[in-house]
Amino acid sequence: MSTPLDAVAWPSGFCIHPHQTTLTAELLKAYQHVPVAHAGDVMGRHTGAVGLRAYHNDLGLTMCGTAMTVRTRPGDNLMVHVAMQRAQPGDIIVIDAGGDLSTAVIGGLMRTTAVARQLGGFVIDGALRDVAEWAEGMLPVYARGHVHRGPSKDGPGQINIPISCAGMTVMPGDLILGDADGVIAIPAGEAEAILAQCLAHADKEARIRAQNETGEVDRERFDSILRKKGCPL
Repeated sequence: MSTPLDAVAWPSGFCIHPHQTTLTAELLKAYQHVPVAHAGDVMGRHTGAVGLRAYHNDLGLTMCGTAMTVRTRPGDNLMVHVAMQRAQPGDIIVIDAGGDLSTAVIGGLMRTTAVARQLGGFVIDGALRDVAEWAEGMLPVYARGHVHRGPSKDGPGQINIPISCAGMTVMPGDLILGDADGVIAIPAGEAEAILAQCLAHADKEARIRAQNETGEVDRERFDSILRKKGCPL
């Protein structure tokens, strides 16, 4: 009789929780055309990753998938490899490496595996290496920085736990969006409601853009804000 994964007595500092897959294919498809900035706007504007750089060197390459989270010791990538082996096509590997830039936690050989297995990309609060390979595109990757120094494979580390990544709280199974502007995590349980808000926001921006294209100034839009602040006009 097999033992449930959650019941396994893992060594200290190690754990692998089951993969979270509550997001539907239809919902992920609908989010593929949602700009990160729109999602950020409807979620309060001051949310999402900060301090990350896109290394895939393709402004048109976007990221949309389910988060598989990894927390690893800075300078070690054992559990990143384990997560990649367990990830499903389209999954985004989100790595909390503590913001460390002294040692890379992913590199070009791992990119080759990820492309072959059709993973959705990487978001790393840490460093990568083999910059020229990542710049070939095909697979979106965001990292805090890069360095040539390679990692150990000793652990410890945890998979599919709540993590902090570049200023974001990321839960396993969250929806991850990435584009030329950056990366944002959308809570899985709120994704349907936030999608509706994003679509309404897109319509609003389209109306404003159309008016801006006429060259006419909507002075009242900002004067009304100033009056509410008590600013004399």
